[in-house]
Amino acid sequence: MINKVFEGLYPEKLWEYFDEICQIPRPSKNEEKIVAWLLAFAEKHNLEAKRDKIGNVVISKPATPGMGNKKTVVLQSHVDMVGEKNNDKKHDFFQDPIVAVRDGEWIKADGTTLGADDGMGMAAQLALLTADDVPHPALECLFTVDEETGLSGAFNIEEGFFDGRTLINLDSEDEGELFIGCAGGIDTIAHFTPVFEETPGGHTAIEIVVTGLKGGHSGDDIHKGLGNANKILVRYMWQMAREYDFKVARLEGGNLRNAIAREASALGVVPSRYKEEARVVLNMLTHEVEQELRHTDPAVKLRLGSTDLPEKVFSSGFQQKLLNSLYACPHGVMEWSKEIDGLVETTTNLASVKMMDDEILVTTSQRSSVESARNDLANMVESVFQLGGARVEHSDGYPGWEPDMESPILEVAVSTYEKLFGSKPDVKAIHAGLECGLFLQKYPDMDMISIGPTIKGAHSPDERVNIETVRKYWDHLLLMLKS
Repeated sequence: MINKVFEGLYPEKLWEYFDEICQIPRPSKNEEKIVAWLLAFAEKHNLEAKRDKIGNVVISKPATPGMGNKKTVVLQSHVDMVGEKNNDKKHDFFQDPIVAVRDGEWIKADGTTLGADDGMGMAAQLALLTADDVPHPALECLFTVDEETGLSGAFNIEEGFFDGRTLINLDSEDEGELFIGCAGGIDTIAHFTPVFEETPGGHTAIEIVVTGLKGGHSGDDIHKGLGNANKILVRYMWQMAREYDFKVARLEGGNLRNAIAREASALGVVPSRYKEEARVVLNMLTHEVEQELRHTDPAVKLRLGSTDLPEKVFSSGFQQKLLNSLYACPHGVMEWSKEIDGLVETTTNLASVKMMDDEILVTTSQRSSVESARNDLANMVESVFQLGGARVEHSDGYPGWEPDMESPILEVAVSTYEKLFGSKPDVKAIHAGLECGLFLQKYPDMDMISIGPTIKGAHSPDERVNIETVRKYWDHLLLMLKS
């Protein structure tokens, strides 16, 4: 029986499967439950399925009558989701189902990410695999693991795991836009070894908290001028340290490498005689930040509170290096494309600052549609942290996907969209990373396109999918397959 949240929505089967997906915990690198569910689904419906060593799954369905002479089509989505929640929300992404709610024209979740990225792609595949009234060529539905935290499923996909050479990626987030290229990316991670000293006498402890920011996807949303909680927090601490001898005991901010930091907090001490100055500086900074973000992130909040005095604080020398490095670390758009109008070319995201048992871990990510620019920016970020005395490492990185305007599947996608809706779709490259570039490494003759419904606020608790665009996404996909 369909969840009341999805009653009356079209296509019914897609929404039914999306509801089932929401019941299965599937945070990145913990996809065992959803993988097992997919294999059981295939067995239940007498469909051929296989799983590779890393956990990717392919479920195959023969062509419908009269379509056997058409090329096999690979439909691809990823099974994992980003787990982000509001601070006041109790939710265990490893155990609890996602609670979907309807909000006018949108479906969202109750205080958490929804997982429409890429649950919408999965649900469309499952609906097609069980449909008995949809003409289509032979289908290979490819479900990859761990897209969100390293693309390891696509990185490690086995050669020959699927046969088709026409692939429709179902991981885009803007209906009416056809994506034929994407940026490549790399992570730059700094490891600081903190040096502590005893908290001096005559000091008052304060806690600084930054909240209320939208956050969002570090590829799709980085150009929108949103606030970064880490940068705002460091801005306050840096000024307080320079002018009022503020000493840091703890700082935390952000969560995931591919999300813009929404919240951050720090604990520190200030000479008791400067307690009022600490609040004055915060009020002034709050006013400045509110003015700077009034058009893009107007709900930003900075809060100052009293707390217990910590036993230890960072040494002056270490604190200066750490705060200088974080303040100097670039964040945001570094370059716009000179070839494709309106395309963000190169960006960097100061994603998270985490205090571990014996180190402070700072994670950043760089993206670019130009590989040399991506690598140059990663080296720039590395140099900033090396100046601060950190040990720096880079991830393996992933390649971009170069646009092909002569793509046969692009021609089909454009013509069918025009036939259905009477308007031309926008053909674009995307700044976010897609797995398509990795498929090309092992399948260099692959013809690909990426489509999807409209999803806003991905990678944040504001994530939501537009109901009407799901209908258009589904109808377009069906006509593409029929054609």
